[in-house]
Amino acid sequence: MRIPRATYRIQFQSEFKFEAAKNIIAYLADLGISDLYASPIFKATPGSTHGYDVVDPTQLNPELGAPEDFEALTSEIKNHDMGWVQDIVPNHMAYHSQNTWLMDVLENGPDSDYRDYFDIEWEHPYEDTKGRVLAPMMGSFYGEALENGEIQLNYEENGLSVNYYALKLPVRIESYGRFIGQNLGQLARELGKRHPDFLKLLGILYLIKSIPNETKGKERYGQIAFVKVLLWEVYTQNPEVKDFIDSNVKFFNGEKGNPDSFHLLDHLLQEQFYRLSFWKVGAEEINYRRFFTVNELICMRVQELKVFNKTHDLISQLVEQGKITGLRIDHIDGLYDPTEYLKRLREKTGDVYITVEKILELEEDLPSGWLVQGTSGYDFLNYVNGIFCKTESEKQFTDIYRIFSNSETSYEQLFIDKKQLIVEKNLAGDVDNLAQILKKIAGQSRLGIDFTMNGLKRTLSEVLCLFPVYRTYVNGDGISEDDRIYIKEAIEEARGRVPLLLNELNYIEKLLLLEWEEGLTEEQKALRLHFVMRFQQLSGPLMAKGIEDTLFYLYNRYLALNEVGGNPGKFGITLDEFHEVNQKQSALWLHKMNATATHDTKRGEDVRARLHVLSEIPDEWEKQVITWIQLNRSKKNELRGRAVPVPNDEYFFYQTLLGSYPFDESENESFIGRVKDYMLKSVREAKLHTAWLRPDSDYEEGFLAFVEKVLEPSDSNEFMKEFLPFQKWVAGYGIFNSLSQVLLKYTAPGVPDTYQGTELWDLSMVDPDNRRPVDYEQRMSFLKDIKERQQTDIGKLTDELLSTKEDGRIKLFLTHKVLQARKENLDVFQKGDYQPIEVSGKFKEHIVAFARSFGDTTAIAIAPRFFTSLVQPGDYPIGEVWADTQLQLPQGRQSSWRDAITNQTISGTGAIAQILQHFPVALLVSQHNQ
Repeated sequence: MRIPRATYRIQFQSEFKFEAAKNIIAYLADLGISDLYASPIFKATPGSTHGYDVVDPTQLNPELGAPEDFEALTSEIKNHDMGWVQDIVPNHMAYHSQNTWLMDVLENGPDSDYRDYFDIEWEHPYEDTKGRVLAPMMGSFYGEALENGEIQLNYEENGLSVNYYALKLPVRIESYGRFIGQNLGQLARELGKRHPDFLKLLGILYLIKSIPNETKGKERYGQIAFVKVLLWEVYTQNPEVKDFIDSNVKFFNGEKGNPDSFHLLDHLLQEQFYRLSFWKVGAEEINYRRFFTVNELICMRVQELKVFNKTHDLISQLVEQGKITGLRIDHIDGLYDPTEYLKRLREKTGDVYITVEKILELEEDLPSGWLVQGTSGYDFLNYVNGIFCKTESEKQFTDIYRIFSNSETSYEQLFIDKKQLIVEKNLAGDVDNLAQILKKIAGQSRLGIDFTMNGLKRTLSEVLCLFPVYRTYVNGDGISEDDRIYIKEAIEEARGRVPLLLNELNYIEKLLLLEWEEGLTEEQKALRLHFVMRFQQLSGPLMAKGIEDTLFYLYNRYLALNEVGGNPGKFGITLDEFHEVNQKQSALWLHKMNATATHDTKRGEDVRARLHVLSEIPDEWEKQVITWIQLNRSKKNELRGRAVPVPNDEYFFYQTLLGSYPFDESENESFIGRVKDYMLKSVREAKLHTAWLRPDSDYEEGFLAFVEKVLEPSDSNEFMKEFLPFQKWVAGYGIFNSLSQVLLKYTAPGVPDTYQGTELWDLSMVDPDNRRPVDYEQRMSFLKDIKERQQTDIGKLTDELLSTKEDGRIKLFLTHKVLQARKENLDVFQKGDYQPIEVSGKFKEHIVAFARSFGDTTAIAIAPRFFTSLVQPGDYPIGEVWADTQLQLPQGRQSSWRDAITNQTISGTGAIAQILQHFPVALLVSQHNQ
């Protein structure tokens, strides 16, 4: 198995294609990267900026380049002895006209070859959806869209289609009879009943009527294709027939202002294997599984072997050919049986490096039986992030937030409240579908037959909202002890909250724990297991939408902790906790990924590093915010008796502004637009004063107007005069946090990943802001200069980098030096153990240090933190400022060490003042004999 030394994540899109990636491979190799780590590269919806909306996993995305461009990229990667880790999306595909498998299902229904590919509930309890697939893609109610002429029938070579703006859906072959039969008598009079083309039309009608009853499988597909060819032939060859069909299209499409004229199209639409609807209907009456709450992403039944093989054929070919050397599995928790999926994937792809996108709660472990190298790194992100938060400041930040937000509600209560909101609003249909299965099961038992649908749904919702982790992994092979504990914990808490539903809770508990009644048929057992699997598929999306995509935009005590996979209710991570988790990873998941920024993170890695400075200065922070609120009070608009934005949103805004304000003044103009986009997304995600499902345009416009006024670039802007000095002060300290974070990521147990462009300062906000174009020409130029100058006078270079640290070169320099050290001491970082290093002296709490050892080589990482109480603004945390602070170096090691960053030789005293004499962090490497 090829284990990556260090990965570099790139986001492919039409603005960054295979050729563009080829042009940076040499740069990445020079930087010290061993493996390209790519966003999905399979055919996606037109113009996709992320690639997760796949329409065809059996071909490469043509928008990224031709096959020869892909080959050229893979060749370039091999020329530099690099690998390619590929992100794949087994959970879902795009609900899109270019998804030919789905279009086949919508055209042929139960007779489609792909009927079992998608996770559709065909036997939905609502009659208007039974036997059909909901298509909740419209911007208004069905009747309104129909009578406004927004739904249009069209005819072309591929046949009839129903069109709603860019959405294009097929028409089932049986409906062609209704269409062709309309006004057929008029055509007979014009052409004559014995005209060959009229007789062809009659023949086509006969074929259409015989298809449903007489043909199946390939024969049916052949008949349909034959009908379409015949119809197109007569359409293109006979002007009268062409006029007839065009006239019928126009007639079916109705006349705006005449509601009765849309009856024909309405009847035709009711015949289809899909039901067009207002997009909001999806929240409550969905009958297919979605990715979270995204109607445009329909989930796959990858648990079916034929679906697994079809969707993984191309990726397995690329692995077999050696073009792909590693895999990252997107949204593993969405799958029906992740454990079984990973077994199949391992069998299909062999001994290839595999990581999974898995959100772990604090102290939750990855299932030990999974045949993977570990997670894609969100867990590491939150641990390394947490150690820069000064835990002692929790009470002050809680008090400050309570005052500014006017809220007394605890994080723990909001955790439940927001999941309940999602259950009631965004995932109501999904919970209803699960409750239908539960009701059917209960009806098979004397113990459950009296449970009402309402009672079961309420109980189910309560358990889901109280579930402490994303999901469990119960399957036909049984239940783990960890999963048993999580289930019992949720049920026990629910018993205290809904005591009137104890019988229902006890029943659900036994179902989830696989403690079923005796004497069940195989069919009844299968249904119970199916319920458990479905429950597990729903608990994850509920956690993601309720917490990450709602609560993290609402609970704004300290935004640096509101990160994917994080827990803002826990104010920071202790050093003991950080070391403990790293020792565990070293023993169990040595080759997992370590990330500090991803395409999913809520804010850039250097935004968080900057915001953590606030945890050191709560009094000053409070003072600043009070001043800003007073200065900006006049810039608010009144809306329904309240000022906009409300205090909680304003507090979110100030933290965002402080964390992401650019170093480079040339970015200020674009920054205002970026912040406005982010504020709009944040308040909609918070779902309190506006939301995606129910936008309040007045509130949104008022908030955006406030942002514009606050950031107005004028000499009379008193807020900016107050804000900028404080911002620059915080940003200066934040840089040192960032450098420490870089060192820790590249030296801790695991495979470090660099998100595109973050080798310079990453002050981005949530997607799509973090997918902006990267200036690689600048980075190449910087790296070339750094490599040349470090050969002659590295001391002079580091002095200059420190004095110009705002331009980001100092981060690039550190990244390069540590990655080179990884390369030169690969066994230490890929196989070495992990030992915390004790620190003594005045500033011992300011140092994070650990050793990695393998064979006769040891590397020690020294990363400082909490700089505001260490140095004055503008000073560097180097040299004598460290006073008597000292490392307790490992016993039995040589007394001479080399700092891989500055190349200086360090004596064995362990004095931080000596180790950090020239640079704010250090990586000591020593060769020794036991």
